[in-house]
Amino acid sequence: MKSLDAFAQKKLAALANKGLQRKILDTDRTKDGGVLRKGRQLISFCCNDYLNFNHHPKIKRAATQAIKQYGTGAGASRLITGNHPLISQLEQRLARLKDSEDACIFSSGYMANIGIIPALANEQDIIFIDELSHACLRAGGEMSGAHMMFFRHNDMTHLQTLIDQHRLNYHKALILTDGVFSMDGDIAPLGRLSCLAKKYDCWLMSDDAHGLGVIGGGKGSRYIFDPLPDIALQMGTLSKAIGSFGGYLCASKPVIDLIKTRARSLIYTTALPPANAAAALAALDIIDSDPDYCRRPMDNALFFTKALGLPDAQSPIVPIIVGDTAKTMAFAAALEEDGFLVTGIRPPTVAEGTGRLRFTFSARHSQKQIHALVASIQKHNILKAGNTA
Repeated sequence: MKSLDAFAQKKLAALANKGLQRKILDTDRTKDGGVLRKGRQLISFCCNDYLNFNHHPKIKRAATQAIKQYGTGAGASRLITGNHPLISQLEQRLARLKDSEDACIFSSGYMANIGIIPALANEQDIIFIDELSHACLRAGGEMSGAHMMFFRHNDMTHLQTLIDQHRLNYHKALILTDGVFSMDGDIAPLGRLSCLAKKYDCWLMSDDAHGLGVIGGGKGSRYIFDPLPDIALQMGTLSKAIGSFGGYLCASKPVIDLIKTRARSLIYTTALPPANAAAALAALDIIDSDPDYCRRPMDNALFFTKALGLPDAQSPIVPIIVGDTAKTMAFAAALEEDGFLVTGIRPPTVAEGTGRLRFTFSARHSQKQIHALVASIQKHNILKAGNTA
């Protein structure tokens, strides 16, 4: 045990020296979309609960009723104890929303990606993946054993060059991308990706964790394109705008049948609790019935970028890239001192030299709050030290 402690302490010291040691701080998310941390009320501009569904009365009632009726947990894997009716309803609902034949619910978005990709690809195959794709897409690709090739971010010329050079050397091929990129807030060129996938017999998979509920009329990033791109594998999460927990894949029925038979992170994981499924269903009801409310996070992000003279936001995520890790964390601390929670993002979450402040906007943010945030950014000269992605 002493050697283990010594190893941990040495690693921590090296990380701390680079400003990369992470600490998890107790933080209470309040009903108004703010947070309570260390006895201080802060306005949060770093949460992915874009529609503030965490405290929505209808969603809380749905989750509470599910607990009263079904209990707190699922008990085991869905393949052991059977499928809960609420999960079946949620799968059918997501399939309709995404215009697909079927869907599969996972216990989280990360679990979805590390289950889906290895179920579809192996050592005989190749994966083309955007270099800024989320870590769970990378993890799923690595676990599959397929040969992975990274194309420059949203660079379709580079992707086509790689496909031309390598596609014929492998059996199957996947193209992996975020729909909305979580650290940059920009959107993948899904139309062009779809065309390349069709031309070269590749299977396109999009992780739309940050698109569902807030863009494309609430249906996600695919739905801002005309014509609609063909995306064989539409993956996402229920833990962002939906305000619940879990992940999903929408695809054809044969694909979903295969995933439910072979995805290890589905087979060997306890199923989603009934309350989470009920909460997600209630959230989807609101998204369907109130498109004006769903537009608010995007409207707020655009208000912020206009106020600072930045390029228009493409999603509710707006980064200001500072570069240096120490400066990034110092700016985050300065904003917190002024009453704003904006977490500094450091390597390895982002590439070395691209530390950033990542601002996320929700439906509950007021223009007054955003004005105050803009004033704080200007007071600390944050824009002069960095730039937007």
